[in-house]
Amino acid sequence: MQFVFDERAAAQAAAHLLRRYGGPMPSARLARLLYLVDRRGFVETEYPTTGDRFVAMPDGPGLARIAELIAGVRRDGESPWGVVSPSPGGCVTAIGPCDEDRLSDYDRELIGSVLDDFGMMDDEALAAHMRALPEWTAPASPCADIDPRVILRDAGYTEDDIAEVESELAATHWLRTKYAATG
Repeated sequence: MQFVFDERAAAQAAAHLLRRYGGPMPSARLARLLYLVDRRGFVETEYPTTGDRFVAMPDGPGLARIAELIAGVRRDGESPWGVVSPSPGGCVTAIGPCDEDRLSDYDRELIGSVLDDFGMMDDEALAAHMRALPEWTAPASPCADIDPRVILRDAGYTEDDIAEVESELAATHWLRTKYAATG
């Protein structure tokens, strides 16, 4: 299963989450919460908010590109991540105004729901929760892909349901990459 990563949606989701949180947040917590947003959105709508790839990392599941973007690998003037800034102690905070044109009302509600459910967990409890998710196994290398089918099976999808989701995702992937290439 392939998704199309939307960096602007990811940055807007991060900024929205940080604003709802109300202050600086450890980078690792932000990355974990964004994973939970994408995971829950995928189960509920069959497409994650950011379109990032689910990966297994040594400390739990995560999102392939978002972990790097939060760390500031690409923070140039053209990057939509200019709305998220490092703050002392390995934290990040939302800065300045931020468009939310890539987020639907559902996405904003989803972010709020995940924040309500997991935002106040202490770091160790959140990390333990992430490592207990059925899709995570400790990777042999620093990062390994997670099969999204495992997430859907855990949510009660049948194999026929999963085949239908795969077919729809393939069509969506084709359309999004075609549109991205021309638009």
